[in-house]
Amino acid sequence: MQSLKDRHVVVTGGTGALGSAVVKAFIEAGATCHIPAIEATPPTGHLPDSKQIEVVPSVDLSSEDSVDAFYAKLPPLHAVVNIAGGFAYAPIADSSLKVLQQQLSMNVVSCALSCRAAVANFRKGGKGGHIVNIAARPALNPRQGANMTAYTASKAAVAAFTVALAEELKNDDISAIALAPSTLDTPANRKDMPTAKHDTWVKPAAIAELIVAHCSLSETINSGALMPVYGKA
Repeated sequence: MQSLKDRHVVVTGGTGALGSAVVKAFIEAGATCHIPAIEATPPTGHLPDSKQIEVVPSVDLSSEDSVDAFYAKLPPLHAVVNIAGGFAYAPIADSSLKVLQQQLSMNVVSCALSCRAAVANFRKGGKGGHIVNIAARPALNPRQGANMTAYTASKAAVAAFTVALAEELKNDDISAIALAPSTLDTPANRKDMPTAKHDTWVKPAAIAELIVAHCSLSETINSGALMPVYGKA
């Protein structure tokens, strides 16, 4: 394992419930986190008050120019964690082209553009790096994606993209993996599903611990892995 002290990490979606848990875990390990946010005034209430956190406003992760401009100002990176995305519960009758394009843009395009810029940064730094993408359980078991087919398709694309990317980068000392969590135990999910068995849901802090451990590996031995993270469900 290698130390993350003074390392630089990008966490997209870093102001959300899962992202803020990941940011907290990284800064506790000594890293500095750079967080792109689409809002002009990003919500930072979930984040610790730390000089190791830089939130950059008005970054549209679905725009190539915006993503490239964000990454152009960053120092050599050690890791990039792509959490930013979106969810749509939409039976096929409600899955208009707009819904499908939205899910692809929020989940696949944002991930691919961030990975592209990350690889350029890693190669320029010459020390390799780690990419962690977030898929979802239906990406690995599409039968669970009924009534949310657009979301399921977009997350399955993230999983396939990650495996293909890992193969492309296998000689660059750059790892790429994807985690596929089941339902996350977040305030929003508890509000939306008040009668569910919350104790079976995956805790954001546990996923954060797993991500930091992966990014502390000294070798890219598990690149290309699609890792189920299902908790007790």
